[in-house]
Amino acid sequence: MGHDHPHDHDRQHDHDHQHDHHHGHDHDHDHDHDGSALSEVALRVRALESLLVEKGYVDPAALDALIETYETKVGPRNGARVVARAWSDPAFHAWLMQDATAAIASLGYTGRQGEHMVAVENRPGRHNMVVCTLCSCYPWSVLGLPPVWYKAAPYRSRAVIEPRSVLAEFGVTLPDETEITVWDSTAEIRYLVIPERPSGTEGWSEDRLADLVTRDSMIGTGLALPADAHPEAAA
Repeated sequence: MGHDHPHDHDRQHDHDHQHDHHHGHDHDHDHDHDGSALSEVALRVRALESLLVEKGYVDPAALDALIETYETKVGPRNGARVVARAWSDPAFHAWLMQDATAAIASLGYTGRQGEHMVAVENRPGRHNMVVCTLCSCYPWSVLGLPPVWYKAAPYRSRAVIEPRSVLAEFGVTLPDETEITVWDSTAEIRYLVIPERPSGTEGWSEDRLADLVTRDSMIGTGLALPADAHPEAAA
């Protein structure tokens, strides 16, 4: 089966999208399938969490804060470093676009849910989004925990059918002439969006560049932050 499953929304308006996709999704992978009953493991985790909360060993608010931190800060920081390296190192950029799995692994980010990676790059006139229409395949090693909305049925269906509307709901409005390609993750492959580098960042260090890379910009539902949004911009 072919690994690339893009939906090009400014050249294919018939919206039938060949929606069987031929993903080879035999579902022998252990992902959540939203809308179905909780798995045995999920039920056990929920029961254990409830017990710990009941006994007073765990503060629910603290647990939520920990999960939020991993979803939005710690986990995505890995991907931000990958993007920052690609922005500042042409040789790494070329390697990333040719063999993302190896390039990302060279920075130490590999493992479960990130074994087979493909990088897709935003550029003027082309914007990429990532979805998993059948479950919630997500590159944990570079983006951390998947956000709740990524796993939700509305995003999984609407991202393919009406990506511009979905992007608008995330606060992203693109020029009419920009082509939007939606990449459908599978059990075999995960995608990482390389957002456009913000103007005014020439000569910046990789660490400083990484501060501009958000989780959503690496999914394609957001853009990298502008240079003047950096805490050191006024310095």
